[in-house]
Amino acid sequence: MPAMKSFIRVVELWVPDRTRTQLEFGGSLCGAEFTEFRTVSENALCAYDEGLPGKAWASGHPVILTRLANSTFKRADEAIEAGLTCAVALPVLAGEFLTAVLVLLCGDDAKHIGAIELWHNDPDKSHEMALVDGYYGTADKFEFNSRHTRFARGFGLPGRTWKAGAPLIIKDLDNSRGFLRREEASEIGIDCGVGIPYPVGDQTWVVTLLSAAATPIARRFEIWVPDEARSALVFHSGECSDHADLDALYAGKTIRRGEGSIGGAWATGMPALNEHLKQDGSIAAAMARASGMTQAVALPVIDNVRLKAVLAWYL
Repeated sequence: MPAMKSFIRVVELWVPDRTRTQLEFGGSLCGAEFTEFRTVSENALCAYDEGLPGKAWASGHPVILTRLANSTFKRADEAIEAGLTCAVALPVLAGEFLTAVLVLLCGDDAKHIGAIELWHNDPDKSHEMALVDGYYGTADKFEFNSRHTRFARGFGLPGRTWKAGAPLIIKDLDNSRGFLRREEASEIGIDCGVGIPYPVGDQTWVVTLLSAAATPIARRFEIWVPDEARSALVFHSGECSDHADLDALYAGKTIRRGEGSIGGAWATGMPALNEHLKQDGSIAAAMARASGMTQAVALPVIDNVRLKAVLAWYL
């Protein structure tokens, strides 16, 4: 990863092995300081309901661990030694079948601002969405307020993502009426929010990624959706740290199924980790390379067995 401190320090992919009875390491994006941790991960396996990836597989929804010590995280000692403090697992399911689990690991740093949150609604208990848990780096006041906030469907980033049933990007949070915690966020420099929905039966989970300028989660976020004929992906929305006009850049441009990381996520139903954007022939990779970005993550958001969108972010 580039020298700029990213809020997420390691991104891992866990995939079913040939027998589909356990998950094995499918690659990661991380800096050189995590080489030893990566070696441990390469040799690890997680059975169904075992370890963080296995727990996400069994539950069918995201799982967050804000403390790795004494948790279900199998590689906790090595992760803590490497300076990692929190992990979030995002399962990708096509119907009832798991295609992969994406794991995001955050590090400990004195100037670590941003947040990863997991919100949940159980309609038998509430009409609102409440925080399951979240990791906030050093944003203590924002964390306190978030833990005491609930969102109705259609309100705030969690509620709007819940209502949309699709990934959502809210940019320029200072001025966004759609982000109800904007004052607290603005005080600490959080300027972009991304929501990812996980409906499971009649319940809904939402993961929110809140990015700050000093320790951004990514330098660019993009959402691509199938066109009406479902023959290609078209640009839906995005946010870029260098304020590029992504709507203008992508006007009239498409990504075919199987093309580059984003089209590949559609074709396979699996997340794609791209360590070298040079090898990606899509228009999105070309635009990211032109802005000096070198790596990408593409996460397919699947509704039952149909692709709803691909959320991509660039480092």
